[in-house]
Amino acid sequence: RTGAIHRVAALLEKDEGVIQFRGFYDELLARERLEATSLGNGVAFPHARTDHVKRLVLAVGRSVEGVQFENAGEKIHFIFVIGTPRRMVTEYLALVGVMARLLRQDDVRAKLLAAKTAEEFMATLAEDPEAV
Repeated sequence: RTGAIHRVAALLEKDEGVIQFRGFYDELLARERLEATSLGNGVAFPHARTDHVKRLVLAVGRSVEGVQFENAGEKIHFIFVIGTPRRMVTEYLALVGVMARLLRQDDVRAKLLAAKTAEEFMATLAEDPEAV
């Protein structure tokens, strides 16, 4: 689980929205240790509200085979790593709400698993007018 989260979080290491990656990553793991962030349906949202990012940042990882998360009764296929400044609670909750609603749909998850490219993956998310 930690290795998979690291691979996805590392996509944000050079993101201009991240002030200090190591601090963000440490807080991300600390939050994950408190409670696994699996939402069911093969989806996890590891996240941190932190001063180490200046805007909301998001990275996505997909595993067709799935990754075992502790306390998840199933393998995780989609990992959405989210970092948000402490002051952006409303924006964070809106993002997670939209993503959770979208990813509850079996057909959306099937399309995301079948996507051959990052562009196809993102186009599937963008099919929903409320998606990010």
